[in-house]
Amino acid sequence: MPLPIPFRETIAARLGSVRDELRGGLLWRLVADSAWTHRWSYAAALAMMALVAAMGGAVALTVEQVTDDVFFERNAGALTLVAGWVALIFLVRGAAMYGQTVLLTRIGNRVVADLQARVYAHLLAHGMPRGGGAETSGDLATRMTHNAMAARQVLQLLATRLGVDLMTVLVLLGVMLWQDWRLTLLALVGLPVVLGGVAALVRRVRKIARAEVTLYARIIGAMNETFAGSAVVRAFGLEPRMTARMGEAIDGVRVQADRIAVLKGLVNPLMETTAGLAAAGVILYGGWRVIHEGLAVGTFFSFLTALMMAGDPARRLAQLHVALRQHLAGVAFLYELLDSDHRPPEAPDAPALAVGAGELRFEAVAFAYPQGERSALAGLSFTAPGRKVTALVGPSGGGKSTALALIERFHDPDAGRILIDGQDIRGVSMASLRASIALVTQETFLFDATAGENIAMGREGATHAEVEAAARAAEAHDFIAELPQGYDTPLGEGGARLSGGQRQRLAIARAMLRDAPILLLDEATASLDAETEAAVQAALARLVRDRTVIVIAHRLATVAAADHIVVIAKGAAVEQGPHDALIARGGLYARLAALQGTAGAEAGQIPETLPEMPGQATGEQRETGP
Repeated sequence: MPLPIPFRETIAARLGSVRDELRGGLLWRLVADSAWTHRWSYAAALAMMALVAAMGGAVALTVEQVTDDVFFERNAGALTLVAGWVALIFLVRGAAMYGQTVLLTRIGNRVVADLQARVYAHLLAHGMPRGGGAETSGDLATRMTHNAMAARQVLQLLATRLGVDLMTVLVLLGVMLWQDWRLTLLALVGLPVVLGGVAALVRRVRKIARAEVTLYARIIGAMNETFAGSAVVRAFGLEPRMTARMGEAIDGVRVQADRIAVLKGLVNPLMETTAGLAAAGVILYGGWRVIHEGLAVGTFFSFLTALMMAGDPARRLAQLHVALRQHLAGVAFLYELLDSDHRPPEAPDAPALAVGAGELRFEAVAFAYPQGERSALAGLSFTAPGRKVTALVGPSGGGKSTALALIERFHDPDAGRILIDGQDIRGVSMASLRASIALVTQETFLFDATAGENIAMGREGATHAEVEAAARAAEAHDFIAELPQGYDTPLGEGGARLSGGQRQRLAIARAMLRDAPILLLDEATASLDAETEAAVQAALARLVRDRTVIVIAHRLATVAAADHIVVIAKGAAVEQGPHDALIARGGLYARLAALQGTAGAEAGQIPETLPEMPGQATGEQRETGP
């Protein structure tokens, strides 16, 4: 007997929707990316699921034998046989369920690990967006953890629901059709109502789930921020404010989770009501047929058992689309990150940078960050002589740190060129460019590793002797030797066990080990006391020898001996020349020098300069990042 037309159309529409989503959406991509890699493990798990489903059908069929042969025929031989058969069914079912659970859990663990490794490698290889991008530390942490777990949940749901539950329902449906097809049609009459209701719920869950993931990222971001700035929080008494901010984010996640729970919770009542009405109709019609048409009691109870056993997996299948939508929101955020590419373009056959004298030239360079009110650089032009010290000075926000970021190709200019010995840095390989540059910043970054390992980050394959030589040149060997395990002493996250001056000297040792011909200094001594700064300056004096040095400094006393000074304001070079000439000109540089001299006297500051090397001087910078 063919299915009614409305019923057929509803089933076809739902199957078509699932098929289209699998082919063109996140589900298909996730399956192709992750599930296919573990296809043989999934095949073994599906075999276990098939056994579980088959045993469910066997239980329903056994009810007919128990009812007819044991209770009505009172066959003692059949009693022993049926009891043994039932024991075997549940033994096989239990073993298959164990195998399926272990296999799916191991696959899920591998999927999460693979995705987390992909996200981390992607971030390193493809960079971060220009300043002002949406990816905060909370966003990235969420994509590494919550969203990777969401991908696992999606695959787990697909495997268990379309594996165990769908196969179980199909087997039990087969039993029902085998026993009586008319009762089967009566049992399924409410299915279109369930499918239509679930479709309406899915549309609402999709939007709420994305909001939940965003708020979850805010929680992680707030935790990272509180940890990183714990001293400031305590010093300024910000605990109530931070608690309130965290409370808002937590409450937002709770509200969204509650809304999703309400929507998901509607599936069960919808199923229960429909299934209850269907079961009542089956009992009424089936009982009438037993009484008036001679339908075998065993057949009826076998059908009823199959119908009842199909209830739980059918409910889980009804919830599948809603649950998938909730977790797919996280998968969408994950793939948004994996699809992003913030790397400056690089030709596959780009030649290596050949550094001779190391002359560095900016030619009408313009650059703007997204959502910036104005350009960070507006036609910046200057030449840094090779193997000389060039200082970049000027008001804060003028574009000095941006200039350093462009030299490293953390970003590319929107217009103009940056040349090293006449070579446009966009035309050379990224690896050779960065191998030719060493960076020392004010906010020194150290890895959660040993002292020796932090220095060795400067050059891959460096020997211990080379690391120690770099440490001695950077005035760092003595304090490293006094650490509990010397060069093998773990420094903690961010080098927390060292003072600011010690961290700075380790950074200088790392730069010395790199032995790059171009050196970028970003306020390298600005936050140090006079005694510590003297040691750091002595190390810097050795570091700058025979290199092209670009130094940023806000205190002009530290760059007075530079070979060339470029005054940058509003993204452009407004003055250039040596210190004495710029003072004599009476322009912006002279005014800044006069102002700082007055401010230094009032504050009791002692002007400091790095030891002047032949034809060179050093300076300071503030950290710049991608």
